[in-house]
Amino acid sequence: MTLPTTHVTFPSGAVSGDSPVLAVHPLDGGRYAVVTASTPFHPLDHTWPDQPADLGTLTVGGVVHPVVDCLTGAVGPDGGGLLVGADIPVRRGDEAWSWLVLHVVEDEPADAVGSTAGLQVDAGRRALLSAAHSGCHLLALALNAALAPRWRKDPGRSDAFGNPDFDSLAMASSVMDTEASTDTYRLGKSLRKKGFTTEAGDGFAALADDLQAVTEAVDEQLAAWVAADAAVRIDVPGPELTARRRWQCELPAGRAEIFCGGTHLHHLGELSELRTELRLSADGSELVAVTRPKRA
Repeated sequence: MTLPTTHVTFPSGAVSGDSPVLAVHPLDGGRYAVVTASTPFHPLDHTWPDQPADLGTLTVGGVVHPVVDCLTGAVGPDGGGLLVGADIPVRRGDEAWSWLVLHVVEDEPADAVGSTAGLQVDAGRRALLSAAHSGCHLLALALNAALAPRWRKDPGRSDAFGNPDFDSLAMASSVMDTEASTDTYRLGKSLRKKGFTTEAGDGFAALADDLQAVTEAVDEQLAAWVAADAAVRIDVPGPELTARRRWQCELPAGRAEIFCGGTHLHHLGELSELRTELRLSADGSELVAVTRPKRA
């Protein structure tokens, strides 16, 4: 089986489109995966499953099929069978593989291959996920700035504004839903070796005692960025699902860039508020940030 890597239009914000059906594959549980040449649907990434899959409908032959999930599939260089999600043994983007967006439907579309499918994403749900994902990136930048004094040495990685990149260095997991993004950071031995400290010193309190002040600093920065109504865009080097895209935001201090495969707002004025809640585990080994956007 040979199929071309799926082209995607969601980076531009597209929520609908038409495309030829290239294949229909049975999945476990009696469902089916419909592969089209292009799609506006954002699939769950098998390597870093932070943003949930788009849902919506797929219409072919006049029959509307609810898209109940959207997954990443891949076919190896040997042209073997379709692998799905966690069964894929390589990271997304391996050029020897074909990478596919799988629209999961409950019923097999009859005689679909070769027909044109109408693809419609649940736009309201997409908008909420995009707000959460943009909020996640802004939280990262604001948290980096608020925690910058806690680095006793240069960790060797900085963000777009020159602050030590706590977010990427400490990140354990990041998950979005329609209400918030939840980012979990490990504050263990590896991070301490890089120079981060949770202890008191150099004129600041222990992180446990300083958490409210850090939260206030982050929220103040997030509020200023929302008020600035900064433009947001996705830099897209190519139409393929595997293209290495970058989130860009024209903040007052300059352009911020973060590599990202998800969907986003078009400008921060789409929000009325963006606030975070920081929680430190009892043993001080884990920091969790729950960031909630409110749509304007």
